[in-house]
Amino acid sequence: MLCSRALVSLALAVLPLVVSQDSLPSSWPHDYPGKPSGDFSPSWQNYFRVTDPLPNVTFPLGRSYAGNLPVNRGSPNNTLFFWGFEKTAGSLTSTSSRRRDEPWAIWLNGGPGSSSFYGFFFENGPISLGPDWRPSSNQYSWDKLADYFWIDQPVGVGHATATSDGYVADEDQIGRDFMQFLSNLVKVFPSLKTRPLHLTGESYAGTYIPYILKAYFQMSDPPVKIQNIVIGDGTLTSGVVWNLLPTMQVIETFPQLIGYDPVVYKYFKEQSHLCGYDLNLTYPEDGVLPDIPLRQPRDRDIPFLAAARFHTRGLTLTQTLQKRYEESEVKGLHRRDRDLRRELWKRDLSDRVNGTIDPWYGCFLWDMAMDYALNFTYPWNEVQYLDVYDLADVVFPPVEKDASVFLNDPATRKALHAPTSKDWVLNIPHTFGGVGTIDPSPVPITFLTELATNATAKNVGIILYSGNNDFLIPRLGTEIAIQNTTFGGIQGFTKKPSTRWNDDTGKFAGIIHQERGWKYALFYGTGHLVPSAVPRAAYRFVRDFVLGNDPLGSVVQLPGGQSMVVGGQDPSLQGKALQAAPDLYLGEGATQSTYIAPAATRAAWSSFIATETATATRAPSPPRSASSTTKRHHRALRTEAPTP
Repeated sequence: MLCSRALVSLALAVLPLVVSQDSLPSSWPHDYPGKPSGDFSPSWQNYFRVTDPLPNVTFPLGRSYAGNLPVNRGSPNNTLFFWGFEKTAGSLTSTSSRRRDEPWAIWLNGGPGSSSFYGFFFENGPISLGPDWRPSSNQYSWDKLADYFWIDQPVGVGHATATSDGYVADEDQIGRDFMQFLSNLVKVFPSLKTRPLHLTGESYAGTYIPYILKAYFQMSDPPVKIQNIVIGDGTLTSGVVWNLLPTMQVIETFPQLIGYDPVVYKYFKEQSHLCGYDLNLTYPEDGVLPDIPLRQPRDRDIPFLAAARFHTRGLTLTQTLQKRYEESEVKGLHRRDRDLRRELWKRDLSDRVNGTIDPWYGCFLWDMAMDYALNFTYPWNEVQYLDVYDLADVVFPPVEKDASVFLNDPATRKALHAPTSKDWVLNIPHTFGGVGTIDPSPVPITFLTELATNATAKNVGIILYSGNNDFLIPRLGTEIAIQNTTFGGIQGFTKKPSTRWNDDTGKFAGIIHQERGWKYALFYGTGHLVPSAVPRAAYRFVRDFVLGNDPLGSVVQLPGGQSMVVGGQDPSLQGKALQAAPDLYLGEGATQSTYIAPAATRAAWSSFIATETATATRAPSPPRSASSTTKRHHRALRTEAPTP
C-alpha cells in the first residue's frame, strides 16, 4: 500500500455543499456612453467595437467587437460575454452576399464554470500573456483563419453576468441560453445567420457543445447555420470512462510514470482487468460497449459520490496536489528512503491474493498511478508535483497563467465594454446555482447516437481530438465514445485511426482519421491544452481539417465493397498506445533542463513491452532538440476542470 493520504485528486473529499440562491452573487452589464436604444440591430456595431487602446498592447490587432448580450431568460442581466475578431477588415460587418460562404467560429473553454478567455490568452487567441502579464502577439491565432469569437458562458462565468436566481439549472438550459444569445448576436452581425459556423472548444466543452447542438436541432428556425462541432479532450462519457478506465493506456503511453518498471506495470494491468477497464475496441464495433461501474475500495470509504468526483471543483488541482503533498508521509523522506519504500511496496504485491482488487484504491486506478509517481518515480517524487494536463511538463513551480490583472484593468474593462459589477475570475464554483452543486445532466454519450443521426441528416460534421500526453482526459475515452456511437448507419469507425500527419514544417504531428462526417485527430507531443503546446500543428489542423477539406486519413469506398485510407495506415500507429517521447521537462517557473531515463532502462522496457503486449507499439519519435535547455510551452494546473 502507498503512503496514506486523502484521495482528493479530482474533487472535495466531502459531499457537495449547496447554498441558497439568495447567497449567490448578482451581476449586470455596464452601460457605456453611446449605447443605442431599442432592440439589437447593426446599429449596435459601433457601440461594441473595441476602439480604446488596450494596456501594453503595442502590436497591431484586427478589428474586434466585445460586450454582453442577454440570453432572453428572466432578467436582461442574465447575459453572455463575447469578444469577436475579424479575419479581414469588414468581414463581420459586411452585408455583401459574396461573404455568405465564409466561415466563422466560436471557442469555448470548459470547467464547468471556466472562462473562455483562458483559451484566448494562453491557447489560440491573438493576444498571448506572459507570466509578467505582458501581452505579445500570437502568430498562430485562430482569428487569422476565420472570424473568431471567444465567449464566456454559461451566465455568470467570467465577464458573463447573472442575477442571483438566474444561474443555469442544467445543460439543457445552457443549450437554450446559447441559442438565444446567438439570436441576439446575429441581429448585431446579420451575415452570421447564414454563414457556416464552426463551434469549437475543449475539455468540459465536451459536455457543453453536444447540449448546444441538441438545442440547435430542436429548433425549427435556428439563429445560425452550424457546419461543424469541434471538441478537444472532451468529457463525452462518464467520468469512469474518460478518466479512470484509460489509466493502463496512459502507462503504456508514458512508462516514465512508473519508472519503466515491469513489476508495477503487471500489477496495474491486473487491476485494470479486474475492474473491467481492459476494453478491446474493434473497427467497426459489433455491439454497444458495456457500462463500467465504479468499484470502491474495500479498506476505506471515499466520502463523496462518484458523480461529484468528476464535476465538483471546490478545490483547484493545484491546491489538491498541495494538500496531498502536505499530508504525504514521504514528504520528509530522503531519496534513498523512497527507493527502499518503492521496493517494499513491490514486495508487498507478492503477499496479496492474486485476482483481487486493490483494497486501498479499489478501481480508482488513476489515483493509484498518480500516488505511485508522486511517491516513487523521479522527478515527480522530488518536486511533489504532477501536471495532469501534460505528463511531460514537470516544471515546478509552474508558469503562472493569470489573465485577471489584464482583464480587470479599468482601461481593459472600458475598451471591452465589460461589466463593472464584478471582477473577472477564471472559474466560478456555482455554475449550476449553488457552491459545489454538480451538473445534474446525463453525460453526452447517452444521446450521442441521436445527435449523430441528426448531424448526418443536416450535414453537420463532428470533429474530436486528443493530446497524447493528457493524463486527465486521455485519448481512450474519446475513442470509446466514437466506437460506441452509430453514425452514417455504422457503429464507430470501420478502420482504426493510424494515418500520420505533419505540421507545416514536416514535423510529425500525430494521427488523423475521417469517416462518414466524423473526424478524429491525435496530437503528438502535447497534453490537454493542444493549441498552447503545439500551436503550429493546431493551426494546421484548424486550417486544413476543420475549415478546409484535406482528405488525408479519409476512408474511401472502392468497388467490390473494399475501402482504402487516403495517406495509408501506418502499422506503427495501430497499437493501443502511442508511446511518448522520453523527455521530461524540468525547471522552476520555466524549462531549464530535460530528464531522460538511462538508455539501459529504456532498452529493457522496450524488450519487456514487446513481449508483454503487441498493442503498445512505439511510433518513431520526432527528433529532439540537441539542446537540453530548449524553451517549451508549459501548462500550469488551473482552477478549471476538467480543463480549461
